[in-house]
Formats: sequence, structure tokens, C-alpha cells
Amino acid sequence: MQGHQDIRIGTLVPVKPNAAEYIRQILPHGFESFELTFGEHIGEVDLDRLADRVLETLATDGKGAVISSLGVYGNPLIDQRTAEDIARVIDVADRFGCSMVCGFAGRIVDVPIPESIDAFRRVFEPLARRAEDRGIRIAFENCNMDGTWERGDWNIAHAPAAWEMMFEAVPSPALGLEWEPCHQMVSLIEPLTQLRQWAHRVFHVHGKDATVDWEAIRARGIRGGETYVQHRTPGFGDTNWTDVISILRQSGFRGSIDIEGWHDPVYRDRLEMTGQVRALHYLQECRGGSFIANPNV
Repeated sequence: MQGHQDIRIGTLVPVKPNAAEYIRQILPHGFESFELTFGEHIGEVDLDRLADRVLETLATDGKGAVISSLGVYGNPLIDQRTAEDIARVIDVADRFGCSMVCGFAGRIVDVPIPESIDAFRRVFEPLARRAEDRGIRIAFENCNMDGTWERGDWNIAHAPAAWEMMFEAVPSPALGLEWEPCHQMVSLIEPLTQLRQWAHRVFHVHGKDATVDWEAIRARGIRGGETYVQHRTPGFGDTNWTDVISILRQSGFRGSIDIEGWHDPVYRDRLEMTGQVRALHYLQECRGGSFIANPNV
């Protein structure tokens, strides 16, 4: 990836006992970064040992690949253990050579989003200070987790109006977004229009796209229980990722686009890594293809 140091293209790696071995096997495909994801809780994972094993793998086989971020995807507003685990990964991120922690903003269950803002402030004011003190940034994924403005049980950070409330409640430069077009397309938002307005708050990008069935929407709407949008791996969905990367670069973004697999209805199971590697190559082309140095004259 020589020359493309501003935006790396990588993938997500669920943290399991064989995480380092999984990375070793997929490194030859050319992934440039990895987000390590823990689910709701860290559990019994020895973070220092994990860091040693992963960094040893990257040093041996990585060709410059890095750990882009650590992700904890629970509900910290009602689950104290999740909040404590976010604090733990903030403290240990530098052991992995990264400065990014990702996850959900959380939610008070089944109440409108504004009723979660006080709890968000109580939880994330100290976490934001902790992150600032350590040079770490926190990026909230924009997934609705099947929630709406009125009800839900995981995450308030899925609508621009909620982002405005969150960042007003905790006005810390350490807080931003883990953005992807897919989740916005589920809400029938045009992702490029949104990205132009919010790119300054985007710290990390998930490489996940969507295909919207506009014919089905026009015929039957979105409340009839029928599928009107499918999550897709980049390169198989509706989004122009060349434009996504151009907007990010114009905003000064420096970081990773890490492919979030295991969602595509076609490129899954035996075709999972086929789809992810195709997405890797597609996103590398959208980034401009091979880096070409300017003449030194």
C-alpha cells in the first residue's frame, strides 16, 4: 500500500482464541488494517497477550498492515460491564498500536432517543475525558439495531438529529462517528449527501453497502413486512465508493475503511472471503488504484 497512507483498506476480525491465526491466513490477500471486535463484552480475553500475538503476526507477515481500532458493541447506557470494557480498551489501545475505540452509543430501552441523552452524558463524559487524556478517539457506529426514533434497545447513534444531541451533550473532540452508507440507506437517506455534511465527524468507516429495492418501496412501502433493502459487501451494492473516498479525502480524513463482512445475502458462507477480497480490490481501485509517485524534478 506504499503511498496510500491516508486511507487504508482492511476488514473486521472478531476476537476469538484464534484471532491472530485468522489474521495470518488472510494477510496474503492484501488487507491493510484490521478492526478487532469484541461483541458486547471483552470476557476472559487477556488483552496484553492478544496484543502480543497480533502484533507479532503483523510484524512477521503484515507488509505494513496495522490494527485500526478496537470495538466493543454492547449497550453501555444500561450495561455497566460494557461501559467498563470500553474504558479497558481505551486504556489498552496503544498496546495494539492504535488510537481508535469503536462501538454503540447505547440506549435506554424502548424510549424515544431524547430520553437517553442524560444517560449518554453520564456515561460518556468520563469516557471522553479518559480518551482525551490518552490520545484516543471514540467512534460510534451508525447502526439502528432495528430501533427507531421512538423505540429500541441498543443504539441511539443512528440519525443525524441524534448525533447533534450527543455531541452537544458531550462536546468532546474525542467523540465521532464510525460511519457506513448501509445503515443510512436502510433509513432511505442518501449517504453521499449526508457524508458531505458529517465527514468532519467521521473517525472510522465500516466497509458495508446496501441495495435498495425502490420498485418494492414504490409498490408496497416499507411497513408491509417485506424486505426492501439488503446489506451488501462494497462492490455489490448501490454506493459509489469512489465518491465516498473523495469526500473523505477532501475533508482531511485519515484512517481506515474496514470491510464488515458476514451480511451479504450472496457472498456468504463458502463465498464469504471471495466477497471480502473482491471488496478489498474494489475499494483499492476506488481509492485511486496503485499509488504513482510524482516526478521528483
